[in-house]
Amino acid sequence: MNSLRSTALEPQPGALRGASLGRRIAVLLPVYGLVVLAVLLAIAFSLILPDSFPTWLNLRSMLSDKAVVAMLSLAATVPMMTGKIDLTVGYGVVLWHILAISLQINGVPWPLAVLIVLALGVGFGLLNGLLVEVAQIDSFIATLGTGTVTYAVALWWTGGRQVIGRLSPDFFLIDTASIAGIPVPAFYVIGLAFLLWLVSAYTPLGRYLYAIGANPRAAELNGIPTRRYVMLAFMASGLITAIAGVVLASRLRVGQASVGLDYLLPALVGAFLGSTTINPGRVNIWGTIVGVVILAIGISGIEQLGGAFWVEPAFNGATLLFAIGLAGWTGRRRLQVRVKAAGKQA
Repeated sequence: MNSLRSTALEPQPGALRGASLGRRIAVLLPVYGLVVLAVLLAIAFSLILPDSFPTWLNLRSMLSDKAVVAMLSLAATVPMMTGKIDLTVGYGVVLWHILAISLQINGVPWPLAVLIVLALGVGFGLLNGLLVEVAQIDSFIATLGTGTVTYAVALWWTGGRQVIGRLSPDFFLIDTASIAGIPVPAFYVIGLAFLLWLVSAYTPLGRYLYAIGANPRAAELNGIPTRRYVMLAFMASGLITAIAGVVLASRLRVGQASVGLDYLLPALVGAFLGSTTINPGRVNIWGTIVGVVILAIGISGIEQLGGAFWVEPAFNGATLLFAIGLAGWTGRRRLQVRVKAAGKQA
């Protein structure tokens, strides 16, 4: 099972010792290339927009605005570890933020409303897992179907109108509170990322998820109950999506079915970009965070340069194509390196 954790593209201890500068760069660039890109983008926009981009206000804005996208990217990352995709991260956040507000308007205390939404998120993830593993429906088709139905339920619930009512001021603190001047949603993201990183990198559960994603049949032959862990991955995705929905409800303070789908493409972009850095060829938590950071910096800089309203979706779409292409290339390169290493050992 330890062989399933090998990371052929990662520089091993001593691997770069004595190597030429060009070889070192060639080894490190696939691993940290997007991190370098994020830094270069930040420097470039800071030089171009010295009065607005490198400011505390802009940093706070990026941390707050992209927190929901980051959480949804992390939600999408978990099923991707098993080789599945969950499109309901974009659809589910629509219904969950509407329910978080609607329940309170109908007299449910806000802590209970939040717990109900989180429980429903887990149940929805279980439904996706059952469709994928028990009904054997392709994850793309299954989650596209359940997501579309979820969006239809949100439209029916709201009647196509905004859901507005009196909410508890304490509920708003979920989004508006800050710690040391940093918006509290940023801490939600870091907390989730740290927890998911610990699980994926240092526990048997994480190794099982990656093993299933690499080769489900081999995972089964090694005694891993693939069905159970894939369903668990979808449940985790559903829970994180529900958390993002609660944060979004606290921010918007009204429920509207038109906002959630704007988060689907950026969430997938962040997750796919994450598979091309830190641990190239494999989806990973900190890579996903780097992907979201690139989106935040790029979009913020472009908007401050006076980009038109269509620039953001165009940037997201182009970045998604780039991310998928780069992920495919790094995956193929990773496989080639493993095949060569196996040949040498033989």
